Amino acid sequence: MNFKIKATEFFIKQVSNLPEKDKRAIKQKIKLIKLNPYRFKAIHSKKFSRVFRVRMKIKGKETRLIYVILEPEVIIACLLLRKKDYKELEKYLNKIKNSSN
Repeated sequence: MNFKIKATEFFIKQVSNLPEKDKRAIKQKIKLIKLNPYRFKAIHSKKFSRVFRVRMKIKGKETRLIYVILEPEVIIACLLLRKKDYKELEKYLNKIKNSSN
């Protein structure tokens, strides 16, 4: 199946402030997601059944690239610092829920 990648405005803002090296790493991960979005680890969410995360190091910090599969689309939600322990995840996923209705 061909998946179409979409990014939230919040994610685009997050990436725009990053160094070029980190942007390239994110683009590589997004290419892997497009090939097979189910390859990375699934995480629990109250809003969606298919939420996944990709482990990355951005600016030397443990970061997670969070995305949601709403076939035929893959929506890149946000970059989360691992230190925050996913506390803000539902807030970002709620934005997807509101914009998809």
